[in-house]
Amino acid sequence: MKRENILTGSPWEDKMGYCRAVRIGNIIEVSGTVAIVDGEKVKADDAFAQTINILERIEKVLEDLNVGMKDVIRTRIFTTEITTFEDVARAHATFFKDIKPATGFYEVSKLVAPEYLVEIEFTAIAAE
Repeated sequence: MKRENILTGSPWEDKMGYCRAVRIGNIIEVSGTVAIVDGEKVKADDAFAQTINILERIEKVLEDLNVGMKDVIRTRIFTTEITTFEDVARAHATFFKDIKPATGFYEVSKLVAPEYLVEIEFTAIAAE
């Protein structure tokens, strides 16, 4: 089967040797994604805004693969603060309320930088 790597231009793609998403056949795996924390629209203490930012960016990645959020079958949500659950869940529901992928919500001690509260991984299967 053909493998398609989706790169976004992040300097970490070469430094770490990864890509934003990989598609093989109709299966798409999306790497753990954090928000772009700009201090204005997306702040370091705003789990809701960080989650929305992540979901909007991944929606675009999936569109580039000719699939959509409707094709997501699983999300894995990591947070450094479990008390953000309500905010993260509310943001997740803005995209997935009717789709309802399988999901998990996990507290971890740290993410790659202290301003990140949320990181999400995605699995999607393109309709045949």
